[in-house]
Formats: sequence, C-alpha cells, structure tokens
Amino acid sequence: MNASSPRIALVTGASRGLGRSEALHLARQGVHLIITYKDNAAQAQEVVREIEALGSRGVALRLDVADSKSFAAFAQSVKSALADTWQRAQFDYLVNNAGVGTMAPFAETTEEQFDLLANIHLKGTFFLTQKLLPLIRDGGRIVNTSSGLARFSLPGYAAYAVMKGGIEVLTRYLAKELGPRGISVNTIAPGAIETDFGGGAARDNAQVNAHISGLTAQGRVGLPDDVGGAVAALLAEGNHWVTGQRIEVSGGMVL
Repeated sequence: MNASSPRIALVTGASRGLGRSEALHLARQGVHLIITYKDNAAQAQEVVREIEALGSRGVALRLDVADSKSFAAFAQSVKSALADTWQRAQFDYLVNNAGVGTMAPFAETTEEQFDLLANIHLKGTFFLTQKLLPLIRDGGRIVNTSSGLARFSLPGYAAYAVMKGGIEVLTRYLAKELGPRGISVNTIAPGAIETDFGGGAARDNAQVNAHISGLTAQGRVGLPDDVGGAVAALLAEGNHWVTGQRIEVSGGMVL
C-alpha cells in the first residue's frame, strides 16, 4: 500500500448498533468502509451516506454470518468492491462485529438456540476470517468481538458467553499464526450497552439500566459510541504493536 492510499476497513453487522458506531468513528479518522448487513439494505445505505458525509467512501454488502457456505461468494463480492471502488486488491482492517443476543437459563437453552449462537459468533468469525485472509494486507489488523460476560457471569447468558470465550481463545491463536504477516489481532469485549441488542433491556428497562449502572465503576450503562470510539482508537495509526489482547470496554463493570 502506498502512502496515498486510503485505509479500508470491513465491519460486519454495521447497519445499526455497535457496528454502525464503529464504522462512523473509523470514517471520522479518514478510514474508508465496507459494511455488511443481513436484511435491511435501506438502513445500510443510510449508514453509507453518513460515512460519505464524513468524507470517506463506503460500500454496503449483504452477509449472513450464520451461513458459512456463503462466505466464499461474499469474499468474491469484497474483492470486486475493492477493485471497483478503490482499485485495490486488499483491505486493511477486519472488524468481526455482527452478532445476536439470546438470553435463556442454562436448563432451558435449546440446541437450536445454542447452534444459532455458535454459527454466528464462533463458526462465523472463524471461517469468515479464514475466507477473507487473502484480502487482508500484510501489516493489517483484525478486531474480534467478545463480551464482558466472558469474564463475569450473569444467569441466562451461558450459551452466549461460551461463544465469546471461544472468540477470546481464537484471537490469541490468530495473533500467533498471523504474526509472521505483521497482522495484529485483538478482542474488544463490551459491557452492557444501550442498544436493541438482546431485546434492548439495558436501554429500555429502567430497573435493569439502574441495576447495571450500580455495578459499573463509571456509574452508567454504556453507549454505542463508547465502543465505536474504542475500536477506532485500537485501529488508529501507531497501535499495530498491540496484539493478542482482550480489551474490555465496560466502564468498569463488576470490578
């Protein structure tokens, strides 16, 4: 990559929530974006317009991270977008953000719920990253998404937290195996955030919000921009030497 080429990031699940915030924070740093969405193309195009209003270029591509059989075709779509939009063969940063939240007591968790979480969070991250590796430049960076729930335990999140624990192990292995290419790999682990994730309880239920605030050193529930800003900071110039790390972005939840 020559000095005049823009940095390009691919952020999955960026049509709303944390992914949208991550994409916009990166755009403010001059990073160009490929964002993915599952169903709402119009919402994704609105994010592209926001990215372009900040002076960066953006492309939205459809991706179902639960469907690993679609990843090879998706990689071809990314390759075409890079060539058509930036005249490039590779991009710089991969942010594996897309996910869903399912809350169920351990004794009531179904195999279908477990498999969906595994396909999206663990298998999806593993094999999507694998398929995109040839398109990530040497010296690039990968950010995976875990959760504070992989460190502390709250009833109802056993299956979800197991997947996120797997992501943290995967991150260390990727950092080791991709190190010879100069690719750094880290995990961001958000705490509770005011979004519609998992039904939006942290945002919409005043009692839940107050309870979480009381467990958090900074005395409030997180906002999407708290995480978006952290991801952008991790991907800022000068942070390439940080790799294999779990960085919790929770305002000090359950210390």
